[in-house]
Amino acid sequence: MTLVDLVFRSMRKNIKHYYLYFFALIFGVTLFFIFSTLQFDGAVAEETDLSAKMAAGFKAATILLSAILLVFVTYANDLFLTRRSREIGMYQLVGLSKRAVSRMLIIENFILGAGAFVIGIGAGLLVSRLFLLLLMKLVGYEGTVNLSFSEAAFGQTAILFAVVILVTSARMFIKVRRSKLIDLFNEEKKDEHPRAPKPASSAILGILGVAMIIFGYWFANSEYMLNAFLMLNMLLVLALVIAGTYLVFRVTIGWMLAMIRRKENGHLGLAGALSIAPLMHRMRANAKSLTVITILSAMTLAMAGFAYSLYYSTGQEVRVASPHDFMFEESSGADGPAPEESARVFADSLDKAGISYKEQPLTYIQAVGSFSGKHLPQIIDFEGKTFDVLIFDPRQLKAAGMDYEEPADGVAVLHDSGISWLMTDQAFPFSATVQAGEEKTRLQVKSMGDRQLANGYTRTLTSLVVDGDTYDGLKAAVSEEDLQTVVAFNLEDKKDLAEASRLFEKLSPGNPRLNYYVSYQDALSFSGITIFITGFLGLAFLVSTGSILYFKQMSEAEQEKRSYTTLRQLGFQTSEIMKGIRRKQAFVFGIPLVMGIAHSIFAIKSVSIFFMATDIKIPVAIAMGAYTLIYLVFAVLTVGYYRKTVNDAL
Repeated sequence: MTLVDLVFRSMRKNIKHYYLYFFALIFGVTLFFIFSTLQFDGAVAEETDLSAKMAAGFKAATILLSAILLVFVTYANDLFLTRRSREIGMYQLVGLSKRAVSRMLIIENFILGAGAFVIGIGAGLLVSRLFLLLLMKLVGYEGTVNLSFSEAAFGQTAILFAVVILVTSARMFIKVRRSKLIDLFNEEKKDEHPRAPKPASSAILGILGVAMIIFGYWFANSEYMLNAFLMLNMLLVLALVIAGTYLVFRVTIGWMLAMIRRKENGHLGLAGALSIAPLMHRMRANAKSLTVITILSAMTLAMAGFAYSLYYSTGQEVRVASPHDFMFEESSGADGPAPEESARVFADSLDKAGISYKEQPLTYIQAVGSFSGKHLPQIIDFEGKTFDVLIFDPRQLKAAGMDYEEPADGVAVLHDSGISWLMTDQAFPFSATVQAGEEKTRLQVKSMGDRQLANGYTRTLTSLVVDGDTYDGLKAAVSEEDLQTVVAFNLEDKKDLAEASRLFEKLSPGNPRLNYYVSYQDALSFSGITIFITGFLGLAFLVSTGSILYFKQMSEAEQEKRSYTTLRQLGFQTSEIMKGIRRKQAFVFGIPLVMGIAHSIFAIKSVSIFFMATDIKIPVAIAMGAYTLIYLVFAVLTVGYYRKTVNDAL
């Protein structure tokens, strides 16, 4: 019998082991080819303005997706080798050299890789259009886009999976060369009898793991986070949470389970023996993989929650930056028309089109200001510094259609979206000194406005709204050069925005900051592509983590099959055995999920300050709910596999 004959005979015999690894390869090829096709397709790039907006994002996501798939396939390959360790030992026992066994495994790997590549490319071609339609829907494109076969995507996918096959083949070679014969026959039992942990050290480390996670949560959402060492603080929080999670899985949970067993004097019953006992024996060995799964779950949930919140809140957040539908401001060129003149032309165009609107000039004062307060963010360093400040009249803002309440005498409201995420409630009130001409006024800033006051360049500067008398006094103290006027337009019926936008672009082309409708369309396209990329990566994370747990539990089910046979011979029914198995799976799948959700909630909470006008609880809850449902599918599949194993045990 030749080596090739032995390869095909082995593949036929191990078909039930191969399908896990084969699925991992096919899934990886399909997912990566779809993503690469959308990345390189010219029609997609043209319709989504990809080259200008998200080309860098797609490249970064491609690298991350490659890393995810490489780790996932490598893990599946390692698990596949572990399940075949006795077979590999038998080959050596009957006289095959390690070199021959390595060659046989590598030939199998190349055959599986080639088959998976062909099937994956075919599957990718079939479903690429579905993902394209989803992308076009997310960016708000309603036309038709034809998707063609991309040679660049094919080449990129081929390169990645050539690397995957080489890496997995190298790991096969190393495993065979380094393994001793006795180790191969005992591979599946090596983690079943770990050393008993010392109670005192387990208690200390167990409590320390929980304390590190809690401290990381608290610090990430405290005022100490936002200072000049923000980047170091973020790394500190990340290190605390990851290290704490690892200690929880390696020590805390095992310590708690040992306490439960001690409390019951070792009499756990059938359900406890099938759930608590296996977890105690394997928890230390599984700590790394469970920690990785928890962190990946947290990353996926945080990415998905943030991206969906961004998409969900697009209209509201754009309205924060562009509070008026259209605006005319001073032209940067000396020969440009005055804003009032452009506004008259635009008003005539709206009248001819039968579009109802409100027109209101907004005159703001250019002043110099300084802030002083005990609780102002250290990262901004306001103390002792002066900067440009714009003073607005609340009466004009209300006439323009903004629902604005005039501040009390001597009180001001701050508007600055650039620093709003840093200005917590603890920062208010604080003192502001404003100098306009020769007039110097001291104000008390009591709150942060929920939006900017003007579109365009004006919105990028710090603005204050004061009471009418204070505004009039400051206005009288400055020269005409320090007074600037912009003209705001707000439509009565927002359904007319698209048509009005076309009229506006004829007068002020290429300036989306002044046009709410164009800003909204651009933001929708950006957030749509963002949620597509994060969703794609999230799918890869989710399937990878769920599959890793599923593969691991399948392997443990095979190892425990002899125990199930004994229990069935003693008269225990499948339903009685499954009660303990369900408890075990609830723990194995539930704890990483619950901890991942907790990590992601605090991560999202720390960045929720970037959303000025939107309550993101709903989109975050939807994203987490969808993730949880898909994740639990793997738990159901695992329980089903265990049920089949128990039924087949007798």
